[in-house]
Amino acid sequence: MNHVERFRAVMGFRPFDRLPRIEWAPWWDKTVERWRGEGLPEHLRDAADIRDFFGLDPYRQLWIRPYREECPQPAGHGLGIVEDEKGYEEIHNCLYPEPAFNMETVRQWREAHREGDMVVWISLDGFFWHPRNILGIERHLLAFYDQRELMHRINRDLLEFNLRAVDEFCRSVCAPDFMTFAEDMSYNHGPMLSKRCYDDFIAPYYRRIVPALKEKGIIPIVDSDGDITSMIPWLEEAGIEGALPCERRAGVDICAMRRKHPGFKVIGAFDKTVMKDGEAAMRREFERLLPAAKTGGFIPSVDHQTPPEVSLETYRTYVKLLGEYCGRAGVKILS
Repeated sequence: MNHVERFRAVMGFRPFDRLPRIEWAPWWDKTVERWRGEGLPEHLRDAADIRDFFGLDPYRQLWIRPYREECPQPAGHGLGIVEDEKGYEEIHNCLYPEPAFNMETVRQWREAHREGDMVVWISLDGFFWHPRNILGIERHLLAFYDQRELMHRINRDLLEFNLRAVDEFCRSVCAPDFMTFAEDMSYNHGPMLSKRCYDDFIAPYYRRIVPALKEKGIIPIVDSDGDITSMIPWLEEAGIEGALPCERRAGVDICAMRRKHPGFKVIGAFDKTVMKDGEAAMRREFERLLPAAKTGGFIPSVDHQTPPEVSLETYRTYVKLLGEYCGRAGVKILS
């Protein structure tokens, strides 16, 4: 099987020869800084080049962001860039660029994808994430109640941009094999919003864009840190088919999730905190994941970025074990 065939078989719950060997997230800068002192070549700067260095499968991601270069930046993490609708009006010309992305960065992906040599995915700002970036964390949570129309206006604008971005990418490059909505709308105790707020402000926009994605053969996945378990029925109602990274230390249990939601797709779920403890600990973690991995619809990967406590040698051991267990999860297929 080539890389595209394998991905589609796994995510379609069909027989596969092995699981994809991927790292869905780039590495922490502190992790890469450590590895450079331990032998990672200095010239490898792009996350895709580092993935290739480790012999991981060729997956390429483009995050299509709804900001022009001149858009103002927040004064600090989580502070936002406007306070109200007047402020949003003032920066509107700095948002939703046309064209949606720089074609030169992805032009070479087209042929590799057509030949099955590269799995392509795109990320879009989601309908929880984007208003939070605009308004700031605290003001965003209050805006569900006291700036309702502004919230809907922002998400209507984002919906229009995201639909256009998907069309542009499909027309100019290829139909991505999957996509992720950047959301981060859960934390280690569950969702950051109620079902009522989700139904009012998030789900209507998913219901507009998800059918358009599926018409193009694109699998829609939500990217949310923390414990997303209780939100899975919400997402399924809106047509979302999966989630990543499903962090273990936030309480996510992939095997329990699979029993309760057998068709829900997952990328991630490998407890990053055990990596520093060496091969035996990592092997135990892969054994925990193996029953779910054999059922399909699941690609194991670090459940967020590899922490800087992990040495280059230890990470090489992780990659070796990843290859072993991706093979053990597969079945023999006649070519």
